[in-house]
Amino acid sequence: MRTSTNEIKLRRAESFKRLINLSLITVCLLIETGIFAYNWIFHFSQSVVEPLQNFWFKGHLLEIAIYGVILLLFSKTYGGVRLGYMKNVELIFSQFFATLMANVLIYAELSVMAFQLFVPQMFIAMTVEQTLAIIIYYTIASWIFAKVFPPRKLLLIHGDRPVDEILFKFGTRKDKYKVERCVHINLGYEKLCEEIQKAYDSGEINAVVVWDISSVLQRELLKYCYGKSIRIYRMPKITDIITLGAEELHVFDSPMLLTREYHLTMEQRVIKRTIDVVCAALLLVVASPVMLITSIAIKLYDGGPVLYKQVRCTISQREFHILKFRSMITDAEKDGVARLAQKNDSRITPVGKFIRKCRIDELPQLINILKGDMSFIGPRPERPEIIKQYLEIMPEFAYRMKVKAGLAGFAQVYGKYNTSPYDKLKLDLTYIEQYSVWLDFKLMLLTLKILFLPDSTEGVESDQITALKQERANREE
Repeated sequence: MRTSTNEIKLRRAESFKRLINLSLITVCLLIETGIFAYNWIFHFSQSVVEPLQNFWFKGHLLEIAIYGVILLLFSKTYGGVRLGYMKNVELIFSQFFATLMANVLIYAELSVMAFQLFVPQMFIAMTVEQTLAIIIYYTIASWIFAKVFPPRKLLLIHGDRPVDEILFKFGTRKDKYKVERCVHINLGYEKLCEEIQKAYDSGEINAVVVWDISSVLQRELLKYCYGKSIRIYRMPKITDIITLGAEELHVFDSPMLLTREYHLTMEQRVIKRTIDVVCAALLLVVASPVMLITSIAIKLYDGGPVLYKQVRCTISQREFHILKFRSMITDAEKDGVARLAQKNDSRITPVGKFIRKCRIDELPQLINILKGDMSFIGPRPERPEIIKQYLEIMPEFAYRMKVKAGLAGFAQVYGKYNTSPYDKLKLDLTYIEQYSVWLDFKLMLLTLKILFLPDSTEGVESDQITALKQERANREE
């Protein structure tokens, strides 16, 4: 198969784009590490070198290198290196949070080395310097990146479902994507391939998006684009996500994928439970003063109960009573109808607004974790009544209860409170099918970041239904 001139140009452009991306990110990390190096040599080392006596020049280089590696690891975890992928504000916040975590860790390390706590003002001052550098540098770098690399031009192939939803999603990232044209699948496979090739060869587009089409046609278009070396974006269906966790077997002379009937091995369950018990016990001790103050505030406000108990479902749809600090008025659901919290919900008390914003209302769930009803990471537990609604039009919703419910999960980290139920289901299934102990640790770290984002505490829109009322054929054909 001959490689076209257009394809060669695109490959070179992608390589150049990646090189520029890595270069800009590296400069940012070097600037931050340089700020630490300055503070280490002229401020921090004074408290470490004297007690240790035998600290030499290579030791200074080692300490600076250690900081650089820690900063890089946190930056990769929190997305601070995703220049060109995240919005500028999100990128700056991600890198700031990564820097903050790196500084907290290095502060603890240096305090141990110095046999005493460092004066926190020095580290705060360094963090402020680094934050200013991040804001200035990434604002300039993002502007340069956007000017040099314009948005990717897309051809959207869609079915009968209105395209407004997907166009809105891509419209939120005009810096990265631009849908040039929409084509309906009623053209037929052959004509669609002609349209793709014509638009690609003319330079009108450089990628294809397939959305809301049958799995059969999606697979055929995928093979066509793959064979022509054309980039293709797909919105995965449930079956696509289930295969993510498939194990590759080489029993015969042809590849075979195994999707197991269980999702966590015995070893994984033991490790996960051990982490849950140890972390929940430690956090209960650390958070006990906050929990005591919260209890007093709730009681003083209206004299009602401090804790709110509600029936939720965990693994295998087993029911349990979830514990939360009460954030709503005592008769919030006096009509007996289960409903999700809305934006600006009048049922939420002033104390409730604060503890919801800070996620303090979730702290009693540490007791649920100790009891074994929940885990730290897993799909959020739903109420039986709402599960029943979901199952009526989305039978696959039962799949998310193949593992224990969690305090936080994939859908909370990568989605929003008001993300549609079907998209949340796909996110939860992604976690289940790709589970690992490292993934749990990563999600724990990422959960710390989303606590500071407003989207994580938003309620659903007043007109958003609790389950997607759409034909199943539009999702799984």
